[in-house]
Amino acid sequence: MDPWLRRAVEAAGGEVELSPEDERALLDLARIAAHKSGDRTNAPLLCYLLGRVQGDRPLHELAEAVRRSTS
Repeated sequence: MDPWLRRAVEAAGGEVELSPEDERALLDLARIAAHKSGDRTNAPLLCYLLGRVQGDRPLHELAEAVRRSTS
């Protein structure tokens, strides 16, 4: 995970790490949100909302649901 991201998360009181796979999935989801909706601001909002609803589900499962909803 990028050192800047790590410091930002630690400053907010967290100890969360992103695997390379999750990082790629989130960047792909951000790309989908920006391009499919036509509004770049939906990219961070989608990633935030997915984080809120994720629970114990793996990120790839949520990503697949988003992909299905936008096709």
